[in-house]
Amino acid sequence: MTAGIDYLVFHAVALLPVVAALALLARYRLGARRDVLAGTLVLSGLALVYTTPWDSYLITRGVWWYGDGAVLVRFGAVPLGEYLFFVLQPLLVALWTARFPVETARPLSVPLPERTLGLAAAGVVAAAGLALLGADSGLYLGSLLVWSAPILGIQWAFGWPFLVAEWRTVLAGTLVPTLYLWVVDRAAIEVGLWTLSERYTTGVAVPLLGLPIEEAVFFLLTSLFVVQGLVLYVWLVDRVRAAGHRGLNPLSTLSGGR
Repeated sequence: MTAGIDYLVFHAVALLPVVAALALLARYRLGARRDVLAGTLVLSGLALVYTTPWDSYLITRGVWWYGDGAVLVRFGAVPLGEYLFFVLQPLLVALWTARFPVETARPLSVPLPERTLGLAAAGVVAAAGLALLGADSGLYLGSLLVWSAPILGIQWAFGWPFLVAEWRTVLAGTLVPTLYLWVVDRAAIEVGLWTLSERYTTGVAVPLLGLPIEEAVFFLLTSLFVVQGLVLYVWLVDRVRAAGHRGLNPLSTLSGGR
């Protein structure tokens, strides 16, 4: 039987020290400190609002559950520790990503065909998710892909060429936190903090680590959301500020060409 504060202890051991260390050692090469922090707060708030209904639905369906006594407080179906995760993960990822530079001189204007291509790529993700939802075993992974598609669609339609141009920052910002979260999530499963349903998961695991593929994809996508969102936010703020200094209409810089 797990202790009654295990979920909060998980945060105290696995996430809070890392977030605190990154905050103390923060290097804001990505952009101005105020821009990075403002973007991080925006992303954390959006993560909390957007993730809660999906997370609550899967908990209610029994896609995963928590160890005996591991949850002290719930708000609806979602434990307090889960809400904290929605906020702490973006903080961790954003503070790590802030260490890497981006070149924001590229204009905000993106041709309509390129925006359409970004939306189409997100549509492929949604279609894959819908296909998986045809079987019980695809509920977690399928719903995850469908849930992620609107975020990917917005980010990729807005500026996937810029994200590709800044691929080093996107890659480094995403992979290191993802790998860390994979390890701590595997440890949490191992000690029984939470358990995934065999019925609603594919049974496929990441080689060597043994982490269920659904959890691996979740942390990869959510870390990617934060990195892409922060990079795009810094780009947007910088370009709008530059346009304002030149006396231009900042909104005109967002129009797509032909």
